[in-house]
Amino acid sequence: MFPIRLRALRKGQNISMNQLAHNLNEKFPEDDHKNTPSQIGNWERGIRSPSYVEIKKLALYFNVSMDYLTGRTSIEHVNLGETLMAENELTFGNHTLDQRDRYEVYQLINGYLHGKDQNYLEDGQEDTAHQEELNLNFDDFKI
Repeated sequence: MFPIRLRALRKGQNISMNQLAHNLNEKFPEDDHKNTPSQIGNWERGIRSPSYVEIKKLALYFNVSMDYLTGRTSIEHVNLGETLMAENELTFGNHTLDQRDRYEVYQLINGYLHGKDQNYLEDGQEDTAHQEELNLNFDDFKI
């Protein structure tokens, strides 16, 4: 399970083995043992198993639990607010989100959820009387 999850996490962030090795070495400079792309490839192919220290580094880097990485649990719940405000590197596509980006995304989600709650009546039905219509008439916009 570990090789599959490591590969999925790495590819999910669209980073190469070279980049992961570099990022780990940069994020954990106090470790005397430097990570290499071939080492990561061996882990992903199941040829070698990482040490406890390496699993811990990977879990911190990818912001997952060690239990998840080793296949003991699956991610069933993620608190997006905590994830956005954590110190881990967070990317969206090819863009790394800085603290300002994270705060803006947090505010957008928070505003959406607050507005969504306001648009529903007590019986759970959507309150369409107070919704604004989106003007998609591009002729109204001047450049």
